[in-house]
Amino acid sequence: MSNFLSQSWLIDRRHALKALGSFISLPMLECMIPLRASPAAVETPKRSAFIYLANGVHSLNYQILKDGKDYEFSRSLKPLEQHRDAITPISGLHHPGALAHHHNCISVWLTGGKLGPSDHNTISVDQKMAELTAPLTRYASMEVAITQDSLAWTADGVRLPAMRRCSEIFASLFEEPKGGKAAQRRALRRKGSVLDANLAEVRRLEKTMGAEDKGRMEQYLSSVREAEIRTRRADAWLDTPLPKISDQDRQRTNRDIAATKAGDYFRTVYDLMVLAFQTDVTRVATFSLGGEGDAISIPEIGITESRHQLSHHGGDAGYIEKLTNYDTFAIEQYSYFLTRLAETKDLGGKPLLDTTMSLFGSGMCYGHSHGNANLPLVLAGGSGLGLKHGRHLDFNKADPAFQGYTVGPDGALTTAHYQICSRPVNSDAHMSNLLLLMAQRMGVETDKFADSSKVIAI
Repeated sequence: MSNFLSQSWLIDRRHALKALGSFISLPMLECMIPLRASPAAVETPKRSAFIYLANGVHSLNYQILKDGKDYEFSRSLKPLEQHRDAITPISGLHHPGALAHHHNCISVWLTGGKLGPSDHNTISVDQKMAELTAPLTRYASMEVAITQDSLAWTADGVRLPAMRRCSEIFASLFEEPKGGKAAQRRALRRKGSVLDANLAEVRRLEKTMGAEDKGRMEQYLSSVREAEIRTRRADAWLDTPLPKISDQDRQRTNRDIAATKAGDYFRTVYDLMVLAFQTDVTRVATFSLGGEGDAISIPEIGITESRHQLSHHGGDAGYIEKLTNYDTFAIEQYSYFLTRLAETKDLGGKPLLDTTMSLFGSGMCYGHSHGNANLPLVLAGGSGLGLKHGRHLDFNKADPAFQGYTVGPDGALTTAHYQICSRPVNSDAHMSNLLLLMAQRMGVETDKFADSSKVIAI
């Protein structure tokens, strides 16, 4: 990207585009920054990223034993030691609504919803943030998932579709539409007409439907409305110039990676997320490394079994070792993401990591027994948003009844630790309290998210 100090002309940030009767703001561009403006005078965007690891972790090799600043990194979390001052490992949180429905862990991880047989999901925190940032960016949010299930849910309880192939993600973010803008606009408006026709037909059908059918139709209508909103936004942004991408960034991110090279794939997705944040294409992103039943294997480090298979290890030493290696591998890739955020400059020359919060973790702790208390979570970045890192935040130890972690003569955790992973030690330690904190730091004006009871202080 060019040096904004060399620009001789400016564009008003409040300049708006009009399309289909809607007004939207232009994205943050370097030419919008006043000449010779001091870094302090430039308000940089706030961003959030969420990364999901399925089936929990091998808890005995993951759990940090000491709280506070002087904690020692566990074996699985060792790759994050270089980022000690920019991260907060968190223990002891749980989603009360997920305890009775372990198969919904991925679905409620960012919503805190209660998904029983007849329940609809609630909005995910990333989409709550996107409601605030969407008018400022080309895309309201970015959803990536190795499998089909994204982490993002709308206010109507509809799961947003996810992208998987890196070249397609790059093209959708940074390349002109095939056939040109005029052809793309015609296609978008045809799609809009089809959506309008569908809605009209449903309204006619609703007059003859019973109560149960109307309930089933509601989710369909929500999906159509979401597609309509995205279609209108895409049309409105067609005339806005795409950000310029360097050859180095293009080579790094515009490619397809085979599933047998999981590390290359993970890192390419992380590079795409960094590039999307750097160019202000979006300010909210989610990345699922797979669902509870379909997380990929990692042949490149000798893991041919699925993550689900390894999580049900039954005490098998070989499976436990592979699961721990898988955990460590995934955390190594996440460490790469933090490194890229730290070395990439934001507006004003500060590291992108300063204005980007990132949450890594799982909606399950101990996969073998589907234990989903004591969730493995790491919050990183966002120092420019007021987060203060450098300690292990342990909500297990915050409960007066907690007797400490059970360790053997060798100082290692014993299998008694699995009980903590299945039943919350601290019943008030809701993960939604953490999600509320992140929402507030993004600028969402709310004092409640899902089943939050209070905001966490970090």
